Amino acid sequence: MTERAHPTGSRCWLVPDAFLPGASGRGAISHEAVCVLNTGSEAARLRLTFYFEDREPDQSRELVVEGRRTWHIRLDDAGALGLELPVDTPFAYQVDSDEPVTVQHSRLDTSHGGYTLATTAAIPGR
Repeated sequence: MTERAHPTGSRCWLVPDAFLPGASGRGAISHEAVCVLNTGSEAARLRLTFYFEDREPDQSRELVVEGRRTWHIRLDDAGALGLELPVDTPFAYQVDSDEPVTVQHSRLDTSHGGYTLATTAAIPGR
């Protein structure tokens, strides 16, 4: 197989349902992650915008996913994002990138004594 001539994906992705549980159990931390795949050869510069029901949006610092790499960005990692997201609060987010990327959203919830893992592809925004 030959390398793709053009990167795949989109420059804008939307995730309408996100939530960081305040509680965890069974030795695993409940969390959500933005899984970014950059199939292109150029680094992708990303910015995440977080939307809430009762306040203005917050924006992450610039995040860089190198070419032909993936990065699973934990939403409970304030250091990576440059901001701390609230727990037990519904929110949504948008991923904007200067290069085409593919985005998947994953959730691990251990707050009710078991393991609930859910994952979904984000929705291309434009």
